[in-house]
Amino acid sequence: MALINDKFNDKSTQFEEPTEAEKELTSWVTQHITRWRDHRDANYMDLWQEYERVFRGIWVAEDKTRESERSRIISPATQQAIETRHAEIMEAIFGQGEFFDIEDDVKDVNGNPFDVEQIKIQLHEDFKRDKIKKAIDQIELMAEIYGTGIGEIIVKTEKQYVPATQAIPGIANAAAIGVQEKDRIAVKIKPVNPKNFLIDPNADSVDDALGVAIEKYVSIHKIVEGIERGIYKKVDITTAAEDEDLEVTQDLKTYQDDKVKLITYYGLVPKEYLTDGNEEQEYEELFAEGTSADEHSNLVEAIIVIANDSVLLKA
Repeated sequence: MALINDKFNDKSTQFEEPTEAEKELTSWVTQHITRWRDHRDANYMDLWQEYERVFRGIWVAEDKTRESERSRIISPATQQAIETRHAEIMEAIFGQGEFFDIEDDVKDVNGNPFDVEQIKIQLHEDFKRDKIKKAIDQIELMAEIYGTGIGEIIVKTEKQYVPATQAIPGIANAAAIGVQEKDRIAVKIKPVNPKNFLIDPNADSVDDALGVAIEKYVSIHKIVEGIERGIYKKVDITTAAEDEDLEVTQDLKTYQDDKVKLITYYGLVPKEYLTDGNEEQEYEELFAEGTSADEHSNLVEAIIVIANDSVLLKA
């Protein structure tokens, strides 16, 4: 780790300067999610923090129901009710073993009724390996506390080691037994705290929204690792300031060292911000330039990763 940090902090390292399109893209995304964050905080944040304190048995002065109240006892009845309901729902989902089903197509091209069964068995193996049940358990618990359960689907390539045999040259009927390394596409679900989630307030669902964003703190070494592996742009990254609303719990003292604020935006962005203006725009201008309608025309789906509200890591 010391070698990684020394290499990254070398003053001779040439960082990539952001283009004008990248600056405009970063500004466009941060302006939208800032307005979404203000709307969320004004309408829900205080209630969410109160729900969390009641569930965890944390007392604060603003939760008093009257000025003369002196007791600091938090009744565990609410926590017990939430955990009981959570256990009942998890039993309803996973109690029978088969928590999902796939129906075979009536017009099956292959005419084989066992192809879907094979897919179901494979899905069960993949879900067990990727700990999908544990992720759903955490998401459902947050849904009981905050009223909303959110999960981020992450697709990544992982190394997998499987048993394998290999013939030994020059020796008849002999084989070496060991493991073989293979690449595996893993689909994971990462629980997201509603306090770390932003969505277009005008939308009723994710599909109808202009976009959604997940903001969280990550260790700076993960960002440096992503830069060295070529996942992120080679930029000059620094640690971020403290933001108590993004912390997992309402700790008395938050840890401030070696952390970076990371925003992952999933949604629509203007196409010209991704093409950097080098590609010819093959579409007709329907709206006057500079109008609100023109700003939201010719949008394309994108994944944008921004660090510390200002540094574009990936688009």
